[in-house]
Amino acid sequence: MTICRKNIFCATLTLVCALFLSLSANAQGTEEFHFRHGGMDRTYHLYIPDELAPGSPLVFVLHGYGGKAEGYRPEMIEVARENGFALCYPQGEVDTKGKTGWIVGYPSQEGVKTDDVDFICSLARHLQKEYGLSRENTFCTGMSNGGEMCYLLAYLKPDVFAAFAPVAGLSMEWSYRKYKARKPVPLMEVHGTADKTSLWEGDPDNENGWGEYIAVPLAVSYWAAQARCTHEETVELPLIRNKVILHRYLGGEPAWEGGPATEVRLYEVIGGKHSWALKDLDTCREIWRFFSIYLKP
Repeated sequence: MTICRKNIFCATLTLVCALFLSLSANAQGTEEFHFRHGGMDRTYHLYIPDELAPGSPLVFVLHGYGGKAEGYRPEMIEVARENGFALCYPQGEVDTKGKTGWIVGYPSQEGVKTDDVDFICSLARHLQKEYGLSRENTFCTGMSNGGEMCYLLAYLKPDVFAAFAPVAGLSMEWSYRKYKARKPVPLMEVHGTADKTSLWEGDPDNENGWGEYIAVPLAVSYWAAQARCTHEETVELPLIRNKVILHRYLGGEPAWEGGPATEVRLYEVIGGKHSWALKDLDTCREIWRFFSIYLKP
């Protein structure tokens, strides 16, 4: 019997590719779940470390506009594995433009009834109960549209999340004028000065179509003022690609009675574009280092 070498090669290549994809999926380490909320079947991806202690922290990671939870920011999984916390990647729903995302008041989202603030908070409570995770040590980060949701949650739900870390996020003008901070909120923002999607200098005339939003330094300064921070320290981080200037607003009120002072940070990525700035600093670990300051015993 004659065996075709080409067929053997193709079959072997197919098997190797399938094995690689399987290993990649396992390496991702998340599993998809469903959660009923507001009459809708919502989905989320969850990472639970192999050995999770009772009362471990929980971190939410929110994708950007048009994004998806599956496979999003796998770099956070290694950080979660090293530090023993759970990760939740919720999935945003489709809006009137057919894009997945979070309802934060964009003009294109007018009339959309989806309550993402309540969805995320309800999901947090569900996971805390289901897996014995800490109610006090739950945190939220996200990029772009996910960053906008971080700011909205900071206004509305500082009792659910202990600290926030928007990346390339914006503070929408409507929420800035409508809401006031309920209490001191630890917050850090990572943002590129050359971001053409989420403009560093703000967009008061809605030229980009996302709605009016305030300048990034002003947005961060608002939270520093609300925390009663008294001074700023500025340090230039070790150069990797783009220069990163860290602005630390210090001397804030305690995050809780007897707890650490509330700090607000702005990582100014000089010339940085619309991204997680992973080539400029170790963003995911930097986020966890900030969150870990506010781990309540």
